[in-house]
Amino acid sequence: MESIYLIRHAKAEGQEPYASLTDEGCSQAEKLADVLSGHGISYIVSSPWKRAVQTAMPLGAAIEQHIHTDERLQERVLSTRDLPDWLDVLKRTYEDEDWAAEGGESSRVAAARALALLKECWRRPERHGAVVTHGNLLSLIIRYYDPSFGYAEWAKLSNPDVYVLKREQESTSEEEYEEGKQPAISRLWLD
Repeated sequence: MESIYLIRHAKAEGQEPYASLTDEGCSQAEKLADVLSGHGISYIVSSPWKRAVQTAMPLGAAIEQHIHTDERLQERVLSTRDLPDWLDVLKRTYEDEDWAAEGGESSRVAAARALALLKECWRRPERHGAVVTHGNLLSLIIRYYDPSFGYAEWAKLSNPDVYVLKREQESTSEEEYEEGKQPAISRLWLD
């Protein structure tokens, strides 16, 4: 692939895996499809969580592509306990990438599963792909490519949101990226 569109799902009714998009979120997903359908995307992979798949569906219909799902794109598990101070806990995971709350994933572990999927995407034959995921996991992916992206930047993400990873040279091999040559990242969604 030459570019990967990283997409945060549209506005949803809740945080659980089966939470649906709100009416506003459904409209946002349609607008997202209108914006992205002209970008040559020919491969879509989404978190299996309902709100992510619902966000991907209008784009899939617009470009006549199947939506693949992959569990590695589901939202990061912050903890298995109810956390009334979850924002403080989340902030700590940006400050210490190896720390995890009880039953949760560290930032490093969560990012690793998403980055493994992205590595597979880069090797696909399609020129442009879309990855639909969730806010915290998206922020960890962005942070890998832009280490200055942290808690404050996560808090500014919108529903939906879109960032684009683009290889700077079409001829650059996967091995060069593994050796530290990173694709350029930029924000596309300005809503």
